[in-house]
Amino acid sequence: MNSEILSRPQVAPSILAADFARLGAQVAEVLDAGARVIHVDVMDGHFVPEITMGPIVVQALAEQVKAAGGLLDVHLMIERPERHVAEFITAGAHAVTFHTEATPHISYTANLIKEHGALVGVAINPATPVGALQEIGELIDIALCMTVNPGWGGQSFIASSPGKIRRLAQNVDERVAIQVDGGVDATTAPLCAQAGARLFVAGSAIFRSPDPGEAYTRIVDSLSGS
Repeated sequence: MNSEILSRPQVAPSILAADFARLGAQVAEVLDAGARVIHVDVMDGHFVPEITMGPIVVQALAEQVKAAGGLLDVHLMIERPERHVAEFITAGAHAVTFHTEATPHISYTANLIKEHGALVGVAINPATPVGALQEIGELIDIALCMTVNPGWGGQSFIASSPGKIRRLAQNVDERVAIQVDGGVDATTAPLCAQAGARLFVAGSAIFRSPDPGEAYTRIVDSLSGS
């Protein structure tokens, strides 16, 4: 079921931008609007400057998202992710994405995620060549092309990103879902879709809106002509 969700275009609201005093309610709003991928940004204060959330937040949302027929997509912006993936999957993560730049053990980490029953995502930063994913292509379910530098919400979309997405699409199998994260909204999402992206992480554009459900729908609608 999880892999079937990723086989079609999905806008993934990122709870990094949500109001944590009303987290469950805001997640319910986007799920009710049709969202089936909820994105969880985990930052450790080392790989990136900010510190955000851990497995306890994943655990708190797991049943709510599962009951809606969705999946929790956990994005680890942390050093040595292989030390933590099992805990996040046990907490309820359906997909775990880690950065090639954060560990010397990329293949080991990808296999570890797979062995624990989750979908494997691998991310590359804006300055990392797309070829970094070639050697482990058979292990990847999600290839995340960062469209901002990781670590800060609310950044502007890097204008050269569509070209990099096209190059990435040439370096991974068609079954791999190309994901974009950073500055994604109703204007930039179609550009990424035309370049080959299938998963669109949007935080500020959704949760900083007075109506997150309507903001989610606006981005979905923007993709209809892509």
